[in-house]
Amino acid sequence: MGDTRPASGQIAPVALSCGEPAGIGPELAERCWEALKGALPFYLIGDPAHLPGSVPHQVIADPAEAHCVAPDALPVLALPFDGPRVPGVAQPAHASGVIAAIETGVAQVRAGQASAICTLPIHKQALAEGAGFAYPGHTEFLADLGGVDEVVMMLASDQLRVVPVTIHIALQDVPAALTPELLERRVRITRDALVAQFGLNNPRIAVAGLNPHAGEGGRMGHEDMAVIAPVLDKLRAEGMQITGPLPADTMFHARARAGYDVAVCMYHDQALIPIKTLDFDRGVNVTLGLPFIRTSPDHGTAFDIAGTGAANPTSTLEALKLAWRMAGGTVSG
Repeated sequence: MGDTRPASGQIAPVALSCGEPAGIGPELAERCWEALKGALPFYLIGDPAHLPGSVPHQVIADPAEAHCVAPDALPVLALPFDGPRVPGVAQPAHASGVIAAIETGVAQVRAGQASAICTLPIHKQALAEGAGFAYPGHTEFLADLGGVDEVVMMLASDQLRVVPVTIHIALQDVPAALTPELLERRVRITRDALVAQFGLNNPRIAVAGLNPHAGEGGRMGHEDMAVIAPVLDKLRAEGMQITGPLPADTMFHARARAGYDVAVCMYHDQALIPIKTLDFDRGVNVTLGLPFIRTSPDHGTAFDIAGTGAANPTSTLEALKLAWRMAGGTVSG
């Protein structure tokens, strides 16, 4: 990932890309600065004209300025957009600016000017209409910018980390998509990221079964024995601390969670229901497998409440804090 400490010895600030201006992103940026100020130096990449103006902001020319500016004002690396912000109404004319904010943040992280990038939510339809954005989502775009073919989505909070092996596909399609090769790649990427970015030398990985009771010896499906177990045996033989396949219904109570660092689950809801039940507002999306640190809040643009002041900044605050800790910083509170 490169050294995130400039010559001054300080950890470089976190870059916060603006996301969709018509959503709650501008409000979240201000609320997060209000909560953190100099305790966690970050800077917004976007158009300062889109900010609601409820807190002071200061335009910076270089990310390094965020350290001295952050205690008194929200640092903004100005990126002029084409047209004003209209809360709740996405404008395709803003698409090129949204994309440029992400590209700028990634470039600055990779150059060591920023320690990590935290991305506010985007609106894919507006990006497609306004700039021909052809990626399925934010994550695939970041993978392309990072020069990697495959990344893994982790949802993380202080209570639980989860990784879904398959994500946005119908439940009926999961068994066919769940191949030994896919599972092995997902586990390896997860393990490597926990070592490199979370400081866990030999992370404990719990792997859920696909079927009820992890198949119960083949009585409730064959995938657990035929697909999952051989992969886990192979990885255990290499020295990984890995358990499973485990019955998913007994993996997420407090005593069980104390025994592992991450739960690898077979499909979307198997992973996301427990973390959203345990810690709905504080869940953070972390992209594993990139050559840089990327976090984001676990919610969308929330057009319905944009401009009302009702946006909850908790997930974005946690995303900034996690990015900072992954970069080696400390956050009080």
